[in-house]
Amino acid sequence: MGFADQRFNVNLSILFTELPLLERPAAAAAAGFTAVELWWPWVDSPTPEQSELDALKKAIEDAGVRLTGLNFYAGQLPGPDRGALSIPGAESDRFRANIDVAIAFARSLGCTTFNALYGNRVDGVDPAEQDTLALENLVLAARAVGRVGGTVLIEALNRPESPKCPIVSAPRAIEIVDKVNEATGLGNAKFLMDLYHLSMNGEDLPSVIERYAAKTGHVQIADNPGRGAPGTGALPLEELLDQLKKAGYDGWVGLEYKPGDRPSAEAFDWLPREARAAR
Repeated sequence: MGFADQRFNVNLSILFTELPLLERPAAAAAAGFTAVELWWPWVDSPTPEQSELDALKKAIEDAGVRLTGLNFYAGQLPGPDRGALSIPGAESDRFRANIDVAIAFARSLGCTTFNALYGNRVDGVDPAEQDTLALENLVLAARAVGRVGGTVLIEALNRPESPKCPIVSAPRAIEIVDKVNEATGLGNAKFLMDLYHLSMNGEDLPSVIERYAAKTGHVQIADNPGRGAPGTGALPLEELLDQLKKAGYDGWVGLEYKPGDRPSAEAFDWLPREARAAR
């Protein structure tokens, strides 16, 4: 087994960001990849003009890559925000306005997997109020995604880099997954297992995999320390992905790492070119 036995996609919101958005799909294809994922690209608008959506759709189609994952609107990301769905007022409204727009865009490209980032705690707001709102919004999203046979992902971030986010452990994310599935009865909420974030939290990664592989809908990787490419840190990523595969996970592995002081196209030397195209 090993890296060559995985299905990788490239996150175009953290890799190839030295290029304009519409040039990134072709750059990923030129590097040998056939699948990509994205954070919501329009950080200021949950409902961009149709012409903007169409331009990105065309760029992805023209590049010959497949969109396999998309974040719902999550505020300023990268930036101070960590999601919108638990933020009372305008941000919650923006998240709700984005649901159908994001689903329609992604579905037009054959993608039905959506990451719903929870959001930060807000000073002066009761955490229980935020959690109630979050569950309401996640249920709305899960039901909407369910109508297209899709999946909603719940991701655990890491406390050092996201100190105001309450979802900073695998068990906490799984708790939210279970609550959403209980409320909808659909079973289409899944765990997004980001091995970098979990390692930053000091979690026992083999144990997390053993306990939660069956509830995992997507995996993302970066090495630690540094959030760089595999091999730039100390995480045994090849072994961990092998363990996931043996545990029954056969989904995508998102490359969500920083290229460092080099062009993104040069940040894949750890992965033979023949292993980059999804099989």
